[in-house]
Amino acid sequence: MEKIDFKKVLKPLYSPPIGEFAVIEVPTMQFVKLDGEGDPNESPSYKSAVEWLYFVSYAMKFAAKGKLGKDYVVPPLEGLWWAADPKSFVRRDKVNGIGR
Repeated sequence: MEKIDFKKVLKPLYSPPIGEFAVIEVPTMQFVKLDGEGDPNESPSYKSAVEWLYFVSYAMKFAAKGKLGKDYVVPPLEGLWWAADPKSFVRRDKVNGIGR
């Protein structure tokens, strides 16, 4: 059984060129996601959420391997982060941010 590594299959998404802009096409994909607020380095709910994401991700991986005969490397976590005040990014102020 061949193991799919999405970081290799979708290399332009995970390894963009350094020092230049690149136009890439992002295929339609499905994700397991959660929403949160605050500093992910200090929030107990964030820690619990990441544990849940890994639990669900690996359960899905082993179910796909066992029931469908398909195996893959669980991709790295990805996040979207924003704040009402864009200067929060410069200050690295995660307390007032919102993540998805």
